[in-house]
Amino acid sequence: MGHTGTALILGPSSSFFNPGAFSFLETNSIVLGASFIIPKTQYLEPYPGIYTTETEKGVGTPFTLYSSFRPGKVYGKRDSLGHRDNKVSRLNFCFAVYTPFGSGIKYPDDWKGQFVLREMSLTAIFLQTTVAYRINDRIGLGIAYIYALGSFKLRKGIPVQNQQSEYGEGKLEGKGSGHGFNAGLYFKAHEKISLGLSYRSSVKFKADDGSAEFTVPASLKEFFPNTSFKATIKLPSVTSFGIAVIPKENMTVAFDINFVGWSIYDSLNIDFEENTEKLEDVNSARNYKNVFAFRLGVQYLLKENVTVRAGVYYDMTPVPDGYLTPETPGSDKFGITVGASLKLSDNLNIDLSFLYIEGKKRTDINLETGFGGTWKSRAYIPGIALEYIF
Repeated sequence: MGHTGTALILGPSSSFFNPGAFSFLETNSIVLGASFIIPKTQYLEPYPGIYTTETEKGVGTPFTLYSSFRPGKVYGKRDSLGHRDNKVSRLNFCFAVYTPFGSGIKYPDDWKGQFVLREMSLTAIFLQTTVAYRINDRIGLGIAYIYALGSFKLRKGIPVQNQQSEYGEGKLEGKGSGHGFNAGLYFKAHEKISLGLSYRSSVKFKADDGSAEFTVPASLKEFFPNTSFKATIKLPSVTSFGIAVIPKENMTVAFDINFVGWSIYDSLNIDFEENTEKLEDVNSARNYKNVFAFRLGVQYLLKENVTVRAGVYYDMTPVPDGYLTPETPGSDKFGITVGASLKLSDNLNIDLSFLYIEGKKRTDINLETGFGGTWKSRAYIPGIALEYIF
């Protein structure tokens, strides 16, 4: 549904989109899912050059695990006849593991931009514990604590050659952790209209013991010693507003607006434990800007055990002119989604999805490195999930 969900009750995954909507979930279940990102990025050097290349093939595998657990019945007061009203608990709990951010890109080792970047990958895994409370039949609140784990890898060429005329290389790898929260409010304004508001905080990963390894001729090893480093990776906050409408029986239409606080990523800083005249600390400006994403989705109950979905979205790039880099050749992106849910039994559902992303062609010259060109990206992302209800 174009990755809408702020104003929808989607099952356990509502703990990600809007913990307030999660408070209305009435079943206990576990959902396990995965997507398979098949990206492609093409590069063309600035005019009048004709050199072109594309990134090497690879598949990213973000995954999700969601669970929901509502405590047993809460017993009301006895009436004059000694009977009690059995009420479903207003509390709902969730433990989730998901990967909201992550990217990877790998160029041929001998491409023209190898001294800026050969390969980069970033993985962020969020472990989220959610408590949600349904105030009444219309309003729900939820809040979650997030413990985040992150890892990254970066390779780039070094413009020195060995006896085989091979360029040197620097490789950095690091791991870190951080903390954040996710909170949301859900409001059922009408039988056919619902609203949602959520906020997922920014997260800062601190890598205090990363490893830096350099492959250079022996005569230059003193200038490029293997050492450790410190770095901080900053991921943005996301504020979302959503509205869902039921225009007719069996159909739901949803619209979300995301405000993404990318301005937190103002620079890339790497502090090496050991410095030399050739190996200096990295303080590279990024100056990302806050941006919006607009999402529209529709869901239709085709028959009792089959639900179909479709959606579109427009995601603005946070990378300003003059700061485009090969590691994140960001551009405005347009996405098209389709999907379906199949009810296999009273206890088992399967979800299928497909996302196509088309990035706008973008030309830029980086102010710091002087390297630039034209990039064009696209990606194909099939996905599958299984839900067990108990």
